Amino acid sequence: MSEERLRRVRDRVRPFPDFPEPGVLFRDISPLLKDPVAFRTLIDLLEDHVRASFPKIDFIVGECLDSRGFLIGPPLAQRLGIGFVPVRKKGKLPGPTEGISYSLEYGKAELEIQSDAVEPGQKVVIVDDLLATGGTMCAACELLKRLKAEILECLVIIELKALKGSGKLNSIPFYSLLQYD
Repeated sequence: MSEERLRRVRDRVRPFPDFPEPGVLFRDISPLLKDPVAFRTLIDLLEDHVRASFPKIDFIVGECLDSRGFLIGPPLAQRLGIGFVPVRKKGKLPGPTEGISYSLEYGKAELEIQSDAVEPGQKVVIVDDLLATGGTMCAACELLKRLKAEILECLVIIELKALKGSGKLNSIPFYSLLQYD
């Protein structure tokens, strides 16, 4: 991975102290999304990683608790020539769904995936913008396990290492492009 390409992405992540509450340093990817060269570089880096790591993938699964994971997964899937499967907030997907409730640092949330989104044994990579405490990513993994998908990796742009979310993924491989303490 080129340090110059990685720096181009890192330079477009903007820190916001005390958001959404005092003591939190929020890592905002909005400037990255606004810059077409930096965003293309991000997708290039993720594509390079996935192609080098996995010769066969069926789907990119995007966590869509908010819109940011949704913005990364589809262009990555398109580049790889594979489909995209959304995991969404409860009540946002039509038809039969599989759901899970999980704890957040500030309460509870629920995610769903369409029951026929993947077939047993299909190989998936789960993509999101950020891994903090790991609750959302673990919930998405559990949904895919229920559908009997083979989770190849959880892939994020940003990992907040001090929150130790990757440790909650147990034996599921994990990769982050950028890490912050």
